[in-house]
Amino acid sequence: MKTLIANGYMMDPDSGKEGNFDILICEDKILEIGQNLQAKYNAQEMEVIDATGLIVAPGLVDIHSHFRDPGFTYKEDIESGSKAAARGGYTSIVLMANTKPAVDNAETLQYVLEKGKQTGIHIHTCATVTMGMQGKEMVPMEELKKLGAVGFTDDGVPILDEVLVRKAMEMVAVLDVPISFHEENPAFIQNNGINRGKASEHFGIGGSDRQAEIDLVERDLQIALETGACIDIQHISSKEAVELVRQAKKKGSNIHAEATPHHFTLTEEAAIKYGSFAKMNPPLREEADRLAVIQGLADGTIDVIATDHAPHSEEEKAKAITEAPSGITGLETALSLGLEMLVDAGYMTMMSYLEKLTCNPAKMYHLDAGYIAEGGPADFVLFDKEDTWMAGDYASKSINTPFTGRNLKGVVKYTICGGKTVYKA
Repeated sequence: MKTLIANGYMMDPDSGKEGNFDILICEDKILEIGQNLQAKYNAQEMEVIDATGLIVAPGLVDIHSHFRDPGFTYKEDIESGSKAAARGGYTSIVLMANTKPAVDNAETLQYVLEKGKQTGIHIHTCATVTMGMQGKEMVPMEELKKLGAVGFTDDGVPILDEVLVRKAMEMVAVLDVPISFHEENPAFIQNNGINRGKASEHFGIGGSDRQAEIDLVERDLQIALETGACIDIQHISSKEAVELVRQAKKKGSNIHAEATPHHFTLTEEAAIKYGSFAKMNPPLREEADRLAVIQGLADGTIDVIATDHAPHSEEEKAKAITEAPSGITGLETALSLGLEMLVDAGYMTMMSYLEKLTCNPAKMYHLDAGYIAEGGPADFVLFDKEDTWMAGDYASKSINTPFTGRNLKGVVKYTICGGKTVYKA
């Protein structure tokens, strides 16, 4: 059975190709891209999806999600997380490894990958850099890569041992996989998740100083340039860190950085307004930092938009600001927030925006995803960039986001993965 996506406006950031094209799918691959394919083929022998008025883009790729499985499945699991991803237009997900047990061994890695195969979208995972994320002993990277780990990260925990960081970067350079870093030096943090400044003063706490990020970003960029490792600076939040990445990129081609929708949309004012629902690591900072992140995305310093989808239970988020866990959900609101804050605001073109959500993250992780081409994967998001929806009623198990109730622009109408419709509005 073939499927025809007809009458849509195709946008492929990888090739730069855009226009009104029909796309013919056979099983899980793209058979043909052309015009008026309904007339060329017998429409009775295919399913036709009418994409009139919709943008047809590659399925979105998120390289930073937490599905909490195994160990914390009351917050999220691989099945519910995948449904949230599909609803947000994502067809490829790279999971973080801070589960319980952590993905530092063959058994847990295989559990995640096997469960991911049952979801309908492409689930990949990183392994940790260190055993138990303790920052002391490196995992068997070569073995875990052979078993399917697409990269390495201790996301959630900074790695303070500089000798170990260098050793890990030397290894990933040989293995040709990315290593991603959570850049927050605890020496500059009294209470995490809240910016040191106006927000910390509001709550009467010490908060997280921007130097926590600057310190480790500076160290790790230098080591990356010396080792040639493919490095990803995760969820960048400060103007100084953006500038450090900008300068490092002039010296080395393997330097990457990601920004989250919440860091280019909100400031520490949101933490004051929403409390723990706007608490995250690294924290929301000042307006100058938000604008620096946007400028970094616009000029290519930051080459990936990643959600850092981090579900938590209502009970956990109801705790005092110093006790509640950090993180918000993000898969279902990400596309819309970027359309509003980056494209409609005039900072980026639609094509440049989609590049940060598709081909750029896919290339960093060597995934066969994020592009539209004949013979390529039949993974798509079809969305109406003008239609609006009110954030809420999520597919995720958790609702910990300050965006609930916000009227957002851009509605996902179809998510197609492997030639099959995995979400339909």
